[in-house]
Amino acid sequence: MTPLLELVSVGKTYPGVKALDRVNLQVGAGEVLALIGENGAGKSTLMKILGGVIEPGEGAIRIDGRERPSLTVADAMAAGIAFVHQELNLFDNLDVAANVMFGREPVYGGPLRLVDRKALDSKVAPLLRRLGVDFQAHTPVSTLSLAQRQLVEIVKALSLDARLVIMDEPTSSLTVAETARLLKVIDELKASGVSVIFISHRLAEVAHCADRVVVLRDGAVVGELARAEITHDAMIRMMIGRDLRSLYIPPKREPADAVLDIAGFRTSAYPEHALTLSLRSGEILGMAGLVGAGRTELARAVFGIDRPVAGNLRLDGQPIGVRVPRDAIDRGIFLVPEDRKRDGLVLELSVTENISLANLAAFATSLLVRTGAEKRNALEQRRALNIKTASVDTIVGTLSGGNQQKVVLAKWLSMKPRVVIFDEPTRGIDVGAKSEIYGLMRGLADSGVAILMISSDMEEVIGVSDRIVVMREGQIGGFLARQEFSEERVMQLAVGRTDKQEAVPC
Repeated sequence: MTPLLELVSVGKTYPGVKALDRVNLQVGAGEVLALIGENGAGKSTLMKILGGVIEPGEGAIRIDGRERPSLTVADAMAAGIAFVHQELNLFDNLDVAANVMFGREPVYGGPLRLVDRKALDSKVAPLLRRLGVDFQAHTPVSTLSLAQRQLVEIVKALSLDARLVIMDEPTSSLTVAETARLLKVIDELKASGVSVIFISHRLAEVAHCADRVVVLRDGAVVGELARAEITHDAMIRMMIGRDLRSLYIPPKREPADAVLDIAGFRTSAYPEHALTLSLRSGEILGMAGLVGAGRTELARAVFGIDRPVAGNLRLDGQPIGVRVPRDAIDRGIFLVPEDRKRDGLVLELSVTENISLANLAAFATSLLVRTGAEKRNALEQRRALNIKTASVDTIVGTLSGGNQQKVVLAKWLSMKPRVVIFDEPTRGIDVGAKSEIYGLMRGLADSGVAILMISSDMEEVIGVSDRIVVMREGQIGGFLARQEFSEERVMQLAVGRTDKQEAVPC
């Protein structure tokens, strides 16, 4: 049978970099093909070629057996190829329906081309019901969470009645329940004859839905796994060429006294609920909870982005006031945000400029930045954190997700951290880079820094933390010592169930 899509010896070279090296790939009708590989392996370049964003330097693309050297964006859409992008492409000033049908709105009024709102909502509403979302077609996108915006991207792709849907990290911001629903939608697409290319660093999801796995490394296909061969260990070995050790790296010493005490804290998200929490020197405290539990709101309030409704902070036992982020930074309290592209980096600036941005005064004399000192610091951080970039003058927006996250870390590590809050530290990062981030976190803790790690990845929370705190509706649901760790115990605390009650899926 002729494959729906076939790539034949596709290559792409940029100055000094071979992004793709004669890649051969086939996707059959109704097949779920998982494409995996570390950041920088060539997955994004390959998808941009399929979407018509860039042209291949060599090779050909066949759709239904018809060969062409390249595709335009219009060609890809006409061929029934739809994308669910990891990087969100939404208009905050429009509502959900307008974003989903942008450029394809039903209109009336002849030459006036007035948007038919009723028809627009009626087209989008069934797609929202299909995904089981908790927002409406008329909901403004500006009011949605990161996870909800990810679901809007998925609805956009479903609205195209595509023959091939390419999903790039579609679950990176989703809850367990939302992920389960998406995996069910993938099963439905497959049953209806629609093909799916599923790109994910969450290998458990790959094992659940993929008919076949193709592995990219350094721009080349290094192998593939049939359905019966797909295991977590086999995928990791093929991706990085080695086995990964256990996620948990034991501390070199017992946690010491509290560095930061958060007392009676109430955020604007849950003003009626107060929480008290201590972050200890040398400890990685994992914070679990359902999306919407108030974890990010707590981090933002502690860092001074948002004002708490009530509560106080004590650093080394002394009361401190944090009204704005500069107050936190001056005291060594740092935040690695959930959305590194929006809140952690200036994508148009270089690696050097991003690393020094929060501490420019240290590199300035008479209000002039000493660029030599600034660059030496960046080179030191690149070496210490193994940031993979040809030069520290490289624009940070061109780096892979894992290396961008390291730049965010380098910004803080070049200063003197006392407390570092990591909000979803490995979102959209491959397993190899994850291992490096975990090692950096443990190194910080072993040097006496207090670490708070907020994560929705259960494997990460259980595998990396020394102790777990679970948040529920803006308050503490409970604590777990390492010997008590289990997914069931975390979920019971997250949904407010006791050991004698049955935990519900979420």
